[in-house]
Amino acid sequence: MPERVSSAENKKNFSAQAQRLTNYAIARGYRVDKVVKEVGSGLNDNRKQLAQILVDDNYNVLIVEHKDRLARFGTNYLSLLLEKTGKKLEIVNLADHNKDELLQDLVAIITSFCARLYGLRRSKRKTEKIIEQLTNETS
Repeated sequence: MPERVSSAENKKNFSAQAQRLTNYAIARGYRVDKVVKEVGSGLNDNRKQLAQILVDDNYNVLIVEHKDRLARFGTNYLSLLLEKTGKKLEIVNLADHNKDELLQDLVAIITSFCARLYGLRRSKRKTEKIIEQLTNETS
Protein backbone atom coordinates (compact mmCIF):
# COMPACT_ATOMS: atom_id res chain seq x y z
CA MET A 1 0.00 0.00 0.00
CA PRO A 2 1.82 3.11 -1.11
CA GLU A 3 1.00 6.45 0.36
CA ARG A 4 2.58 9.62 -0.90
CA VAL A 5 2.50 13.11 0.46
CA SER A 6 3.72 16.04 -1.59
CA SER A 7 5.84 17.74 1.02
CA ALA A 8 7.51 17.22 4.34
CA GLU A 9 4.78 19.39 5.89
CA ASN A 10 2.31 16.57 5.26
CA LYS A 11 4.41 13.82 6.86
CA LYS A 12 2.13 13.77 9.91
CA ASN A 13 -0.60 12.44 7.60
CA PHE A 14 1.42 9.29 6.83
CA SER A 15 0.41 7.41 9.94
CA ALA A 16 -3.28 8.24 9.57
CA GLN A 17 -3.26 7.34 5.85
CA ALA A 18 -1.41 4.10 6.50
CA GLN A 19 -3.83 3.14 9.28
CA ARG A 20 -6.90 3.87 7.12
CA LEU A 21 -5.50 1.76 4.29
CA THR A 22 -4.52 -1.06 6.63
CA ASN A 23 -8.04 -1.06 8.11
CA TYR A 24 -9.52 -1.03 4.59
CA ALA A 25 -7.33 -3.94 3.47
CA ILE A 26 -8.24 -6.00 6.53
CA ALA A 27 -11.96 -5.27 6.03
CA ARG A 28 -11.60 -6.50 2.42
CA GLY A 29 -9.95 -9.70 3.66
CA TYR A 30 -6.48 -8.85 2.34
CA ARG A 31 -3.23 -9.64 4.10
CA VAL A 32 -1.05 -6.54 4.38
CA ASP A 33 2.52 -7.37 3.38
CA LYS A 34 3.94 -3.90 3.13
CA VAL A 35 3.09 -0.26 3.69
CA VAL A 36 5.14 2.18 1.63
CA LYS A 37 5.43 5.86 2.50
CA GLU A 38 7.02 8.39 0.17
CA VAL A 39 7.43 12.16 0.20
CA GLY A 40 7.41 13.69 -3.26
CA SER A 41 5.35 15.18 -6.01
CA GLY A 42 2.87 13.03 -7.87
CA LEU A 43 4.30 14.65 -11.00
CA ASN A 44 7.75 13.22 -10.37
CA ASP A 45 8.32 10.27 -12.68
CA ASN A 46 11.47 9.22 -10.87
CA ARG A 47 10.11 8.12 -7.50
CA LYS A 48 12.30 5.32 -6.15
CA GLN A 49 9.77 3.73 -3.82
CA LEU A 50 7.07 3.67 -6.50
CA ALA A 51 9.51 2.14 -8.97
CA GLN A 52 10.32 -0.59 -6.44
CA ILE A 53 6.63 -1.34 -5.93
CA LEU A 54 5.97 -1.58 -9.65
CA VAL A 55 8.70 -4.19 -10.19
CA ASP A 56 8.01 -6.16 -6.99
CA ASP A 57 6.43 -9.56 -7.69
CA ASN A 58 5.38 -10.23 -4.09
CA TYR A 59 1.87 -8.77 -4.03
CA ASN A 60 -1.45 -9.08 -5.84
CA VAL A 61 -3.30 -5.86 -4.97
CA LEU A 62 -1.86 -2.36 -4.79
CA ILE A 63 -4.11 -0.15 -2.65
CA VAL A 64 -4.05 3.64 -2.61
CA GLU A 65 -6.46 5.95 -0.82
CA HIS A 66 -6.81 8.45 -3.68
CA LYS A 67 -5.51 8.05 -7.22
CA ASP A 68 -3.41 11.20 -6.90
CA ARG A 69 -1.50 9.54 -4.06
CA LEU A 70 -0.11 7.18 -6.68
CA ALA A 71 0.40 9.71 -9.48
CA ARG A 72 -1.17 12.93 -10.69
CA PHE A 73 -1.46 11.66 -14.23
CA GLY A 74 -1.31 8.27 -15.87
CA THR A 75 -2.89 6.15 -13.15
CA ASN A 76 -4.97 4.38 -15.78
CA TYR A 77 -1.77 3.40 -17.59
CA LEU A 78 -0.28 2.14 -14.34
CA SER A 79 -3.44 0.13 -13.70
CA LEU A 80 -3.27 -1.44 -17.17
CA LEU A 81 0.39 -2.36 -16.72
CA LEU A 82 -0.28 -3.84 -13.30
CA GLU A 83 -3.15 -5.91 -14.73
CA LYS A 84 -0.78 -7.18 -17.43
CA THR A 85 1.44 -8.55 -14.64
CA GLY A 86 -1.48 -10.14 -12.81
CA LYS A 87 -1.87 -7.39 -10.22
CA LYS A 88 -4.76 -5.10 -9.40
CA LEU A 89 -4.75 -1.41 -8.56
CA GLU A 90 -7.44 -0.63 -6.02
CA ILE A 91 -8.29 3.01 -5.36
CA VAL A 92 -10.31 3.37 -2.17
CA ASN A 93 -11.71 6.87 -2.66
CA LEU A 94 -12.24 8.17 -6.18
CA ALA A 95 -13.49 11.59 -5.02
CA ASP A 96 -11.40 14.66 -5.91
CA HIS A 97 -9.94 16.54 -2.99
CA ASN A 98 -7.49 19.23 -1.91
CA LYS A 99 -7.74 21.90 -4.61
CA ASP A 100 -4.75 23.79 -3.17
CA GLU A 101 -2.49 20.85 -3.89
CA LEU A 102 -3.87 20.65 -7.42
CA LEU A 103 -3.04 24.33 -7.94
CA GLN A 104 0.48 23.69 -6.68
CA ASP A 105 0.79 20.84 -9.16
CA LEU A 106 -0.42 23.08 -11.98
CA VAL A 107 2.30 25.60 -11.14
CA ALA A 108 4.82 22.74 -11.00
CA ILE A 109 3.72 21.53 -14.45
CA ILE A 110 4.12 24.99 -15.96
CA THR A 111 7.51 25.44 -14.28
CA SER A 112 8.63 22.03 -15.51
CA PHE A 113 7.56 22.71 -19.08
CA CYS A 114 9.30 26.10 -19.08
CA ALA A 115 12.50 24.51 -17.78
CA ARG A 116 12.29 21.83 -20.44
CA LEU A 117 11.74 24.40 -23.18
CA TYR A 118 14.85 26.33 -22.18
CA GLY A 119 16.74 23.08 -21.67
CA LEU A 120 15.78 21.89 -25.17
CA ARG A 121 17.29 25.01 -26.66
CA ARG A 122 20.56 24.42 -24.83
CA SER A 123 20.40 20.75 -25.72
CA LYS A 124 20.02 21.54 -29.42
CA ARG A 125 23.10 23.80 -29.32
CA LYS A 126 25.05 21.11 -27.46
CA THR A 127 24.06 18.47 -30.01
CA GLU A 128 25.15 20.78 -32.83
CA LYS A 129 28.55 21.24 -31.13
CA ILE A 130 28.96 17.46 -30.74
CA ILE A 131 28.16 16.93 -34.43
CA GLU A 132 30.63 19.67 -35.41
CA GLN A 133 33.33 18.13 -33.22
CA LEU A 134 32.72 14.65 -34.68
CA THR A 135 32.79 16.04 -38.20
CA ASN A 136 36.10 17.82 -37.52
CA GLU A 137 37.62 14.65 -36.01
CA THR A 138 36.70 12.52 -39.04
CA SER A 139 37.97 15.10 -41.56
